[in-house]
Order: sequence, then structure tokens, then C-alpha cells
Amino acid sequence: MIDYLIVGSGLAGISFSEMALKNNKSIFVLDNNSQNSSKIAGGLYNPVILKRFSEVWKAKEQIDLMTQFYAELESKLNCQFDFKIPILRKFFSIEEQNNWFAASDKESLSPFLSTNLVTQKYSGIESPFNYGKVLHTGYLDTALLLNKYREYLVGQELFLEETFDYNALEVLSDGIRYKNIEAKHIIFAEGFGMHANPYFNQLPLDGTKGELFIIRAPQLDLDVIVNTSVFILPLGNDLFKVGATYNWKDKTDLPTEEGKQELIERIQEIITCNFQIVEHFAGVRPTVKDRRPLVGTHLDYSSIHLLNGLGTRGVMLGPAMAKALFDFIEYQIPLNAEIDIKRYYNKGFK
Repeated sequence: MIDYLIVGSGLAGISFSEMALKNNKSIFVLDNNSQNSSKIAGGLYNPVILKRFSEVWKAKEQIDLMTQFYAELESKLNCQFDFKIPILRKFFSIEEQNNWFAASDKESLSPFLSTNLVTQKYSGIESPFNYGKVLHTGYLDTALLLNKYREYLVGQELFLEETFDYNALEVLSDGIRYKNIEAKHIIFAEGFGMHANPYFNQLPLDGTKGELFIIRAPQLDLDVIVNTSVFILPLGNDLFKVGATYNWKDKTDLPTEEGKQELIERIQEIITCNFQIVEHFAGVRPTVKDRRPLVGTHLDYSSIHLLNGLGTRGVMLGPAMAKALFDFIEYQIPLNAEIDIKRYYNKGFK
């Protein structure tokens, strides 16, 4: 009998897998490759909500854990996927500058907001009001990480690509059985695919569609991430990742003409040079209305657990939420009430 059967190998699934392996637990991972939000994500990590100049929930705790977690994974997988690069918030007025400085005076935000305006001019962007610099930022090449981690699991014979059959799951007195696999615990980390899961599909996972571009812009000279209504992330060779849109109605992962036009208009608000769309892609983020993850144990089955709802901040949340769930299962350390799925069971979700 293994310790953990993990369903899903996006950011949530691999975060839990690695947390378990680091603690000498045995695992096996199943995934049918149907969810792509982790792979196509912008991958940015940023401790500040730049729209409102407010702190991301438990930002310092997440950044500290994430930094060590990904550094160890880079060493383990022998590749770089964590790129530490400044995020600059372009200001559109003196008022925005003043709001930035007011925010930087707050104790929770002062470690993350530089009080020195960035006055450097970047070719292809007009910035008469300059930029604010966010500290402790960067991006993950999520597709590279997920592919390398899956290769590692396959090499260790710990991975099987298949669609999970919920009818084949049996609950035992000391764990679960799935086909020929017996495990003490099963972790569902399926992203938006949770809607097909009869054990947890009553929980309010909303799902927010996001569309992104890869553009080619030879006249855009940028070695930082610029973030306003969209982010522009330099990839090298005149290529930039740009995103993202937010659509709460469409739950497909197909690019749309509406999303395309919205991104084009937003890009044109920021850059003054020509660009060419190289690639257009879309995915559905697993979001929750109260903007907190869905973490915890099934009300009736102590061996069935959920790790989901990482939303737009999966890069930061993944390691922290995986650790919280692992510590809860192994050491009975209570989950924070804000992430515990009991918050919905207590409201009558069953």
C-alpha cells in the first residue's frame, strides 16, 4: 500500500507530489492531460495586487516557501524554470504615483514596493509618469516545469496517463483502492476538472477563462515585466508573452475572437510599436468566488482529500497549500479556516 495516490499533475498536483516525496512518502500520480491552465499560465509571481496596490493574502509566507521549493526542484530536475525578474507597474497619472507611495508606507506592503520610481525609458513604450517597481517577483516557465516533473515521475515509474474512473474508487477501512492501486490517501488536484468529481463537485469552483498571446515585437526593448491592464513578459528573440483576459461565462479552453480583440486593444494602450501575434491560447483557471483555495478532507471519507482552487496565483499558492494539506493529514495541524473546505460544508454544501 502506498501513501498517496494523486490525481492531477498541474501546479497543485506536482506541489503535493514533491511535498510527499521530500517527506519520504510513497506516491503514484494519474493524469489524463485534459487540464491546461497550469501549462499555459503566465507563471508570474507577484506579492502585490497591482490594480488596488494591496497585499496578496499571506504573501510573505508564500514567497518564502515558494523560493526554497522551486530552487530545490530546479536542482532536482537539473533545469532552470524560475526566472527572477522585476515587475514594473506603469503609472498613468500623478495620482497613481501618490497612491503607490501611500501603499509603500503600509507595514504589510513596504517589503514589496520600491519607493524609488523607475525612470528608465523602454523603446516601444511611452511612460511620462514612470514606473513603480515590485520586489520579490519573477515568473515560472510552468510548461517546462510540468513537463520535466512528469518526465521525472515517468522515469521513476510513478505516473500513468489515464482518465480517472470514479466508479472504480473503493473506500477501505485503512485507505482506498483504485483498480490495482491501494493507498492510504487519495489527493484530487484536478483543477477545473473537479466538476466531474462526484466527491467534491458540489463545492463552488467557479472557473475563469483566460486568453494569452505570444507576440513578436522587434522594436520593443524590454528586460522587465510591465504590468498594467495586462502583463508583457519578455521571452527573448523579440518574443513576449502577453495576458490575460478574464471571462467568467465561457468555460471552454478555446481561443475566441472576442478575447483576441480585447488583448489587442489592451496591448495598443501600452506599447507604441508594431507587433505580430505568433500564438493565441486559452485555459480555464480553477477559481473560487471568495478567492481562497479549496483544501481539505471529504466530510464522510477521511482518506479522500482535495487540493484545488489555486486560481490566478497557482505559482505562489501551490507549495504553500500542498504543505498545509500534507501537514494536516500527517500531523493533524489544523488548516487555516479561510482555505478549509469546511467553510462550505458549514454553509450546507454536501
